[in-house]
Amino acid sequence: MTRTRFFGKTVLACTFILAMIGWGIGFYGPPIYMQAVMERTDWPIAQVSTAVTLHFLSGTIVIANLPRLYTRFGIPAITLLGSIVLGIGVNIWAQANQLWVLYAGAVCSGIGWVTLGAAAVNTLIAPWYVKERPKALGKAYNGASLGGVIFSPLWVLLIERFGFATAALVISVIAVLLISVFAFLVFNKNPQSLGQHPDNAEQPEPAPVNASAMPWTTMQTLRSASFRSLAAGMSLGLFAQIGLIAHLYSILVGRMGSHNASFALGLATASAMGGRYVAARLMVQGMNRRQLACLGYAIQMLGTLMLLGLDLHPAVAWIAVGLIGSGIGNATSLPPLIAQTEFSREHTAKVIALMVAISQATYAFAPALFGLVRAAFTDPNHAIVAVVTAAVIVQVLAILSFYRGISARRFRKTVF
Repeated sequence: MTRTRFFGKTVLACTFILAMIGWGIGFYGPPIYMQAVMERTDWPIAQVSTAVTLHFLSGTIVIANLPRLYTRFGIPAITLLGSIVLGIGVNIWAQANQLWVLYAGAVCSGIGWVTLGAAAVNTLIAPWYVKERPKALGKAYNGASLGGVIFSPLWVLLIERFGFATAALVISVIAVLLISVFAFLVFNKNPQSLGQHPDNAEQPEPAPVNASAMPWTTMQTLRSASFRSLAAGMSLGLFAQIGLIAHLYSILVGRMGSHNASFALGLATASAMGGRYVAARLMVQGMNRRQLACLGYAIQMLGTLMLLGLDLHPAVAWIAVGLIGSGIGNATSLPPLIAQTEFSREHTAKVIALMVAISQATYAFAPALFGLVRAAFTDPNHAIVAVVTAAVIVQVLAILSFYRGISARRFRKTVF
C-alpha cells in the first residue's frame, strides 16, 4: 500500500512563505517606512520612530491572546484577518498626513503582523512536527530571514519608482491573496483530519506520563532564576537589535544611498540564515546553548562598533551589517531552544510564551528610545556614536544575563 504524501511538508512550505511575507512587511518594513514618512512629511525622527515602537508594542497584546483567538475563531480566520489588518496599517503609514493617523496605522500594522510572526509560525508547525520540530522551525524561520533579503530592496525600489502609497497597496493586496489561499486550503487541516501522524510516523508516539507534573503558574515561572536570566538576556538582546535595525537604514542612507542601504539590510537578513546554520552546527557538536548566545551577541557587538568607522572605507559598512545580521535569527530562536534544555517538557510551552511576551513588550520601546538618542544630537556623526554606544551597553548586559545563567547552573551542580 502506497503511503500518501506527508501533508506536513506542504504546511512547512506555506509557513515558510507566510514568514517571508510577515517579516518582510511587518518586521523589516518599518525602518523603511520610517524613512519614507520622514522624507514625505519632514516630521522629526523622534516622532516618526515612536510609530515603530507603537507597531511592535501593539502586537504584544495580540500575542498574549493568540491561543484564545485561535480556539474561538480558528487558525485560518485569524491568519487571514491578521494579514488584512496588516495591509490596512501599512497603507495608512503610506498616506498619513497627521501624526495621530500615522500612529493609528502603526497600531494596525503591529496587531496584524504578529499573526504572521513567530508565535504563528510555532502554532502552524507544532501539530505536524514533534521530534523534528527544531529542524522544521529552523526551515520556517529561514523564510523570515529571506523576507528581509527580498523585501528590503523591493520596498525601496517600488517606493522610488511608484511612491509609498502605490507600493503599499500592491504588496498588501498580493500578500492578502496569498495568505487567503494558504489559510483555507492548507492551514485548515491537521494530522488527525488527514489520518496522518506528526513527523510522518507510522503510529503516534505515546505521550510521556508524568504524575508529578503540575501546571506552572506565571508567578512560579517568574520565580525561576533560570527563567529570569533567560528572559532578561532575550529581552535585552532584542532591545539592542530592534533599536539598531529600526535606525540602521536611515543611518546607512546618508553614507551609501538608498539602493545600497536597502541591499545592506538584505545582506543583514541573509547573514541571519548563515548565523542560524552555524549555531545549529555548534549545537550538534555539544556547545552550551547559553555560551552560544553570548558568542552571538559578542559578534553583533563587534559589528555595531564597526559602525563608528563608516567613513573609513566603503567595505566597513558591509562588514558591519553582516556581523550585526549574523545574530538576527538566533536572537529569536536560541532562547526557546535554551528553554527546552533547562525546563521540563510540561513547562517549556509556558516558559517560551511568557518569555516571548516579555521580550516583545520590552523591545517595542527600542525604536522610540533610540530615536530620542539620535534626536539629542544635531551632528549626524555624534548621533551615530550615541546610538552605537547605547546598543553596545545593552548588548553587554544581554551577554551578562545569559552568562549569569551558566554560572548559576554550575553552582547548583557543584553544591547539589
